This record gives sequence, structure tokens and C-alpha cells, in this order.
Amino acid sequence: MRWREGVVSELGRGWPGAQELAVVIGDRAVRALAYPDLVGSPAVGDRVLLNVGALDRGLGTGGYALVVAIPDRLPPDPPETGHLVKARYTPLQSMVLGADEQDSPDHAVLRDADDLFGTPVVVADLHSALPAVLAGVFEARPGTRVVYVMTDGGALPLAFSRTVPALKDAGWLGGTVTVGQAFGGDREAVTVHTGLLTAVHVLAAEVVVITQGPGNLGTGTRWGFSGVQSGEAVNAIGTLGGRAVASLRISEADPRPRHRGISHHSLTAYGRVALQPADVVVPDLEGEFGDLVRDAAEPLKARHHVVRVSVDGLYDALAAAPVKLSTMGRNLDADRSYFEAAAAAGRFAAGLVDVPPPGSGSQYS
Repeated sequence: MRWREGVVSELGRGWPGAQELAVVIGDRAVRALAYPDLVGSPAVGDRVLLNVGALDRGLGTGGYALVVAIPDRLPPDPPETGHLVKARYTPLQSMVLGADEQDSPDHAVLRDADDLFGTPVVVADLHSALPAVLAGVFEARPGTRVVYVMTDGGALPLAFSRTVPALKDAGWLGGTVTVGQAFGGDREAVTVHTGLLTAVHVLAAEVVVITQGPGNLGTGTRWGFSGVQSGEAVNAIGTLGGRAVASLRISEADPRPRHRGISHHSLTAYGRVALQPADVVVPDLEGEFGDLVRDAAEPLKARHHVVRVSVDGLYDALAAAPVKLSTMGRNLDADRSYFEAAAAAGRFAAGLVDVPPPGSGSQYS
């Protein structure tokens, strides 16, 4: 950790679980972020201890100085509930009540839960796909109850996301579950498996969306990226009897060749990591780029059901979303195919809500 000490000079915007602030360190002011549930609520004039590692590295998503402590005004102890430790054995580990632990009121429901009953679960690589998937769901089936399962591939605190509280305020999310080392959802769960079961059995999801939190890790290697979790999620969904709907990460604007067309993240996660079958949604895009995407998806047919979904009308649905759409700094118009691909997966998933699950007389090929 890169430690610094500073003084709060100004409070910025806040949202559930997070507070932006300006902190003066010596002769410079930096943008910082505090999680009040962990460190208490900062006030102007407070002395704060900061971790400036991500800020000094110039990272985009995580480029804040993070408040580690307000040492002169420590917060009161939180209620003693739960024994799940998230961010384990780090200085900011947090104790939470897991939906699946013995003291939870949900434990009786989850103790023997073992089936998702064919519930469609949209799997996406990046957190930025979440509102686009939901735009597709609600364009096709208004009023659908959607629950978001956030994995620990990106941010661990769900409070880092400004998107999630805005989607909840708009009625687009019926609940959230944080799994693994991630924390801060409406429900906490130990694994992706119990997180998915919680979404369906406890939060009554008709559609589930599972992605990592904001900020992903990539190294420019075939296997060194956090989106590998997408393939692992498909395996969990299939094992539990859900209906995996794979959203492709597509871009016509990304300057990196490995992410142009269908990103190598999607091709590796779904083509090599996912061993259970999924419905891989290929947006029906026009022109040479559309042909490029369809050709790139062909190898996925060896293991999955590749379906082409129309994008007609999805641009308008995306433009009307209640949150700002942005991926890698690009908005809807700058990377339209990325968002339409995610929305197409949502549209397809919505069409599965009232379809009998596999093994009950429906055709799943």
C-alpha cells in the first residue's frame, strides 16, 4: 500500500455506501473515495489516512485515493451479525451475514436448494454491460423482476458502482447479491452457486444477470483476465439447472485488435472455460462488421447453442436507459455494437421467462 495523510477539504457527490471527497495532501488536492460503512462518514477538516496506489498509477476505474481511516474520529462498532468475512485477512476485512450461513433467516430456504428451475441467467464480461442487458430485458418484457449477482472479479464493494443504485431507483433491479470476496449487496453469499440460488429462491428473480463489479483486470495474455469468470459462471448455471445466456463482448471501436469484433475474452471464456452449454447470443448486426462477428462466433457452436437476435429497436431502448452508458470511456454512440450485443442478450433472456425449463418437454439444443 502507498500510504498518505491528508485533510478533507470538500465533500463531493455521494451515493449509497460511498462518498467522494477532495483531500489536500501537502500542496496538492486529490480525488478520494470513502466507504462510510467501513471507515465512518468523513467531514470537512477531518484528518484521513489514504491508500494512493491506484491514483498514482493513473488507473481509470479505480483511480481514487481510498480512505483507509479517519483516525481522530473512529466509527462505532457495527452490529454483530454474520460470520462471513469478505476481503479476508486484509486491513479492511468486513464481517457480513451471508444468506447461506446458519444464522441467516434465508438459511432454511437455501439449505437444500439445488435447482434454478431453468431461470435465464445472462452472463456478461464487464460491469458496463449490466444496464444494457436490462434495457434489452425491459424492452422485450416490461416489469420483469431482475436480480444482479456481482462477482469479485472487479471491485469488491458493490458501493463502488454508481450504476447499481441508479438502476434500483429506476425499478430496473429487484435486488443484488454479492458473492465470493465481493460485499455490499442486498444479500451476501459464499459462492457463485449460492449467489445464484439466493437470487432465485430468496429474491424471486425471473431473470438473473451476473457480471464482475466495476473495473476488470486484463494482462494482454490469453488467460490472464478476470473475465475468465464468465465461463465459470456458465458452468455454475448449468450445474444448477439454470439457462445460461452468454452475452458477447463485441466492439467496432476498441483500438486493441484482441477486442475488435468478438473480444478474445468472450471467445476464451465461452469457448474454452465453459464446459456446460449456453445460449450464445449473436446480435444481428449489418454490413461487414456483422459478418465478421457471425464468423467469429462459429467455433462456439461446437459446445453451445448460437442464436442470432435482432437489434431492431434496441438503440432507442438503450438511449432511454436511466443511467449513463459507458464502456472503456466510450458512450452509446461511440461503441454502439457493444451495447446492442448486451441488450440483445437481455432481449433473448426475457423471451425465456415463460418457457418451460430444459428437461420438461422443451427443446434445448
